[in-house]
Amino acid sequence: MHKRKPHTPDRDREQRFGSTVDKKAARKLRARRERERTVWSWLGMMGLVGWSVAIPTLLGIFIGLWLDARTEGDRISWTLTLLILGVALGCWQAWYWVKRESRDE
Repeated sequence: MHKRKPHTPDRDREQRFGSTVDKKAARKLRARRERERTVWSWLGMMGLVGWSVAIPTLLGIFIGLWLDARTEGDRISWTLTLLILGVALGCWQAWYWVKRESRDE
């Protein structure tokens, strides 16, 4: 005859933890399959795309202004150069993020 192990608090806790993890994993998989984008999620995505372009652009401007103040008399406008690089980097970042999100769907 096979002896049953008595229930201990640790064993009960492990079973509850396992059950909770299973439920959350099932909910996450179901949400991925049934995912519909709402207006709010689209607005959030557009906001994220906007910030991913705005932040590198602003950083380029500020660094360019700082460099221009330090290197007076140069023929190179660091502000304009880094502005263009910031916009290019931001657009590439936004394109990459949108491409990755559309691939996941």
